[in-house]
Amino acid sequence: MVGARRKPYEIEEGRLLGMIMAVSFTRYGRLYYLDPGGHSPKVGDKVLVPTDTGPEVAECVWAPQYVSEDIDGLPVCQGVAGDEHLSRDEGNRRHRAEARSVSKRLIKRHELPMKVVGVDYLDADNVYTVYFSAPHRVDFRALVRDLARNLRARVELRQIGPRDEARLQGGIGPCGRDLCCATFLKDFEPVSVRMAKDQDLPVNPLRIAGACGRLMCCLKYEHPLYQEFRASAPRTGLAVDTPEGPGTVVGHNVPSDSVIVRLNDGGRRCACSKASVCAPRKAYDSAYGTDEA
Repeated sequence: MVGARRKPYEIEEGRLLGMIMAVSFTRYGRLYYLDPGGHSPKVGDKVLVPTDTGPEVAECVWAPQYVSEDIDGLPVCQGVAGDEHLSRDEGNRRHRAEARSVSKRLIKRHELPMKVVGVDYLDADNVYTVYFSAPHRVDFRALVRDLARNLRARVELRQIGPRDEARLQGGIGPCGRDLCCATFLKDFEPVSVRMAKDQDLPVNPLRIAGACGRLMCCLKYEHPLYQEFRASAPRTGLAVDTPEGPGTVVGHNVPSDSVIVRLNDGGRRCACSKASVCAPRKAYDSAYGTDEA
């Protein structure tokens, strides 16, 4: 029935399905998942999201729908935002924009090597939090006093690193999509140059660095696949037998789960699935042992 309120759970073919929706506090920003809680907002509707400082207004970017995964523990949507909530949210946006402008002006006046990245404002406590980046530690005590006097509020300054700066500012990655850290990535996992080498990527900072200037977080995503492939695939230079004849392994194609082989007959190269390539019996026995009856 159109317009009917959905139940939070429904049985379908003996399987319990939960409902989930996604919202964003900024356009094209990071997604936050909620339990609709019986509400049925449409894409583009402004809804109330529970936070540590009270309900905040966010935009629904993914309408409620049933999923088969376990969704216990998600925050519950508190309904569609009313006029008073929208008015408060608009006022907070104006305060943040004013604080950003004042911060940039005073930073320039104090001649500090700082860059304003983001501003938060808690209207209940009248507190501004200004996030900034800098190449080293900065003595901003005089700046804080000037900001508090100009904004007539308590001001906190917090220095953040390059990865958090990219998360707050957002942007487009080398893949052409929105940055992972600004959309869905919650925690930054350690990324090493070894991961790029294992994936046969050029160790060139211009090729493997993200918008933050650090190694791309996505190098971590496929690394386990490459490790698993190399653990079971014949190494480069090994003589092997293929469906097209004997040859020598000259490369790997991990995404297609195949091995590149140069055939002994004429030097032609072929791509064979990893499962269809085997080493000579002697090499196989030395690696895996022999089966005795």
